[in-house]
Amino acid sequence: MPSGSSGQATINDIARLAGVSKKTVSRVINRSPLVHPETREKVEALIREHNYAPDPMARGLAFRKSFLIGMIYDNPNAQYIVHMQNGALDSLRGSGFELVVHPCDSKNADYVDGVRQFVLQQRLYGVILVPRVSEDQALVDMLREIDCRYARIGAVELDDHTSMITTNDREGAVEVAKYVESLGHRHIGLITGPHRYLSARERGGGFLQTLAQRGIKVPAKYTVEGGYTFESGVACAERLLALTPRPTVIFALNDEMAAGVYKAAYRLGLRIPDQLSVVGFDDSPLASRLWPSLTTVRLPIRDIGLRAAAMLLQEPGSNAAPVAFTPHLVVRESCQPPE
Repeated sequence: MPSGSSGQATINDIARLAGVSKKTVSRVINRSPLVHPETREKVEALIREHNYAPDPMARGLAFRKSFLIGMIYDNPNAQYIVHMQNGALDSLRGSGFELVVHPCDSKNADYVDGVRQFVLQQRLYGVILVPRVSEDQALVDMLREIDCRYARIGAVELDDHTSMITTNDREGAVEVAKYVESLGHRHIGLITGPHRYLSARERGGGFLQTLAQRGIKVPAKYTVEGGYTFESGVACAERLLALTPRPTVIFALNDEMAAGVYKAAYRLGLRIPDQLSVVGFDDSPLASRLWPSLTTVRLPIRDIGLRAAAMLLQEPGSNAAPVAFTPHLVVRESCQPPE
């Protein structure tokens, strides 16, 4: 049976006898939690029976990966990241894997090199790519080059069908457009996210296109670019509320900016929703804590993080189908027909 040059059993022999791949045998040797208990027992029995001893150099290479999952992000929305992180932690609990996070600035020319260094230094088993870095093909190509697994989260399906989680942001924005139009609003303000974010383009584009299809054209000056932060929401709302005619509703493309609209309205003495309706996006805990509570689009961020981590724990090569989450409008107390 032994096929090694010294007459000793090789990893190929153990894999063949067990009916598994070499990678599975390697996982058993390195005590990976990803091996089914019955498979582990079978492989360990064969290792004992044939006195198989892993080559020290080969085993050293096998240990190049740790039991760490990385979360790579460039997103100014702290609420979004915390909920994504909590979902991933829920998924990893009991698996033997831990989560490490790595914020980066995708505007820096060398940020991909920085991520590469982080992945290699931490010997990451895999990474979760959060928008907007998930949209960067150069980053994805680098991870493929160094053989690092990834789960990619995006507002639309990109090219990675088996490692892709989509959030269908446009559909959520379409619901908002239909809702504000049905209330009778015609003077409409929009606070977008940074244009470099695909989510901002999908949400804003879906909103404006749907309104146009219903005969409502939003003038360019009623669309302002925010930064997905509370402070940018305040500043953008103040610009919009200084226009004539003043918008009767403002759609902010995340809840933190919508909270900024509340502050700007308070400063100007405007009552929500009597004199100004407000809609957000994400349905973060902040949305129900505001007063009046915020009408917003629910995006199950925690569930998305959970599914992304679970995707990385699946057997490599299992060809899992892409996962899609569909957002929906949650109507609360921040909107009413215009006066």
